[in-house]
This record gives sequence, structure tokens and C-alpha cells, in this order.
Amino acid sequence: MAFNLKPIADRIIVRRESADDKSAGGIVLPDSAKNKPQRGTVLAVGPGRLKKDGTRTAMQLKAGDRVLFTSWAGDEFQDRKASKGDGEILVMHEGDVMCVIS
Repeated sequence: MAFNLKPIADRIIVRRESADDKSAGGIVLPDSAKNKPQRGTVLAVGPGRLKKDGTRTAMQLKAGDRVLFTSWAGDEFQDRKASKGDGEILVMHEGDVMCVIS
């Protein structure tokens, strides 16, 4: 796992899919013109949110799930060991995920 991160509470770690290098018409896009994909793969999940009674809510996601998330979701980190096309690492709340892609 990137950075040896272990999420806490209801947080998850997601590797964002890399952006397309070309437009639909075949034009090569510079980094500044690429839209960041809102899809990624879950790398790790936390134990769940701690409730007032001391129990934890069950996480709905698991490592390996491909997910679709909101555009403002998470905090981005660069994995220095990853190649350029591998995408960024995001740490986000489980609630920022809209759905699992099957």
C-alpha cells in the first residue's frame, strides 16, 4: 500500500484512475487541460465510525472496490514510488463515495 497508510474511523484510501492523455478527437492534452477522473480503486478502509455507545458502524466498502466519488472528495497525496500514470492517492470519508462500479 502507498505510504503504508492505515485509515482510521470511516476513512478510506483510494487510488484515483489516471486521466486520459488524448481527447476523443485524438488531440494530446497537456496536464493543465485534463479533467481529474472521479473514479478509483479502494486500497484500504478504516474500522468504521465510532458511535456514542462505543460500537462501530460497519463499513460498506472493502479493499479492491472500484468506486465513483464526488469531485471535491478527499485530500490528495502523490505516491513517489508510483509511475506517472498510476494516479494519485486520496484519503476520504466513506460518505464521499457515491457508488461502487461493478
